Amino acid sequence: MTEGNHPTQGLLDAAASPDFWQACIDQLAQELPEQQFQTWIKPLSAHVSDDLSKVTLFVANRFKLDWIRAQYSARLALLMERLTGQSVHIELALTPREPIVRSQSSIKLEAANSNAVEIETQRPAELLKSRLNPALSFNALVEGSANRMARAAAMHVAGMPGHLYNPLFIYGGVGLGKTHLMHAVGNQLVAERPNAKVLYIHAEQFVTDVVKAYQRKAFDEFKERYHSLDLLLIDDVQFFANKERTQEEFFNAFEALLARRSHIVMTSDTYPKGLAGIHERMVSRFDSGLTVAIEPPELEMRVAILISKAQAESIVMPEEVAFFVAKNVRSNVRELEGALRKILAYSRFNQKEISIMLAREALRDLLSIQNRQISVENIQKTVADYYKIKIADMFSKKRPASIARPRQIAMYLAKELTQKSLPEIGELFGGRDHTTVLHAVRKIGGERQQLTELNQQLHVLEQTLKG
Repeated sequence: MTEGNHPTQGLLDAAASPDFWQACIDQLAQELPEQQFQTWIKPLSAHVSDDLSKVTLFVANRFKLDWIRAQYSARLALLMERLTGQSVHIELALTPREPIVRSQSSIKLEAANSNAVEIETQRPAELLKSRLNPALSFNALVEGSANRMARAAAMHVAGMPGHLYNPLFIYGGVGLGKTHLMHAVGNQLVAERPNAKVLYIHAEQFVTDVVKAYQRKAFDEFKERYHSLDLLLIDDVQFFANKERTQEEFFNAFEALLARRSHIVMTSDTYPKGLAGIHERMVSRFDSGLTVAIEPPELEMRVAILISKAQAESIVMPEEVAFFVAKNVRSNVRELEGALRKILAYSRFNQKEISIMLAREALRDLLSIQNRQISVENIQKTVADYYKIKIADMFSKKRPASIARPRQIAMYLAKELTQKSLPEIGELFGGRDHTTVLHAVRKIGGERQQLTELNQQLHVLEQTLKG
C-alpha cells in the first residue's frame, strides 16, 4: 500500500494542523450520545504540544475532572492515537481562575479593613476547628459498585459546594464508609479553600451542644458556631429521634445554612422516610436534595479493599488470601479491616508469611462464629419470621406473592451470606433447580438497586443475621 493510500492519512493531516483538538471534538460528537457530549466533552478546553505528543485538557471542577478521567480518558487516548498514529499523553487539569483586577480604591479599602480581618482570624480555635481526619480522603477510599454513586455525589459537593445535591443524605449500615466519605468532602474543600469554615460532628455531639446552650442560655454562641459554616458534615442523624429541642435547633441551623448557600452533608443508618421519631418537616428537608445509599461491598471490592489496606501497611497480600478473607468477611469494611489487622499481627508474631492457612488460623474464632450463626436454615427462619409466613412455606410449591417473594429474598440472602452453591441452596429450598435460585438472586439483587423499601428490609435482615 502506498503512502497516499494509507487509510488514516486524512486523519493524520487533520492531526498535524493547529485544529487537532477540534478534530477530536468533531469525532466525539459523532460517536457519543448528544447529552454525554454536551455535558462532558464540549465544555473542555485543550492545550496541544507542538509535536502532538501531549494534550492537557482543562476541566471546570474536581468532580468533572475525576469523572472524565474515569469515563473518557481511555477513549480519548485511543482516539488521539488513531488521529496521530502515535501515543499521546493526556493530562487533566483544573481550568485556571481569572486573575482578579483590583482598583487602587479597593486595595485601600482592604488595607483600611485589615484590623477587622485580623480580629476575625483571632476567634477562639474551637470555633474554627473542623474535626476532620486528614487520612480520610477520596484517594484512600476504594471505589466499587456499592459506593460509586455516593462517592460521585460527594466529589461533586466537594468541588461545587452550595449548588446541586444540597443537602446530600448518605445512608447505609455500619462500617460501610459513610463517615469516610464525609471527611473526604471536608478535606478536599479545605485543601482547595483553606479559609472555608468546615465542621464535622456526630449527631450526639450536636445534641450535647444544644443541651449546654440551653442550660447556659448561650444560644447566640451556638448560632455563631453552626449558622456561619460553609460546610456542615453531621453523622448519624437518627440520634435526633424524639429530641424535640435538638430537632428545632437543627432545623433552624439547616435553614440558615441553606439561606447562605452553605452545604450540608448528613449520614444515617436508614433512608429519610425510614427515620422514626423525626418530625415530618425535618424528613422533608433531609429528602429535598439527593439521597444515596452505600451498600455492603461486593466480593471484588472487598478484595480490592484488603489489598489496598495491606499496601498501606507496606505488606503484600497474595490475591488468593484476599479472596479467601473477602469470601468469609462480607458485612462491612470495618470488619474487613479488623480481619486484616488480625492476619498481619498473627503473621508478625509467628514470623510466618501470609497464606490462606495462616489466614484461616488467624481468623478461626471469627470463622467459627460466622459459620455457626449464618446458615441457610437460620436465614429461612429469620426471613419467615420477618415476613410472617411459615418456615414450611420456604420448601413448598406455593406461588402466591406473599410467599414467593420472601422465598426469593431468602434465596438471595443464602447466596450472599453463605458459601453454599446454587444447587445446594436449591436443594435446601425443597429440591428446587439451581436456575430457580439464580433467577431469585438476580431478581432481588436488581430490585435492591431500585427499590428503597426493599433495600432497607434487606439491611435489617442482614444485620439481624450477622448479630
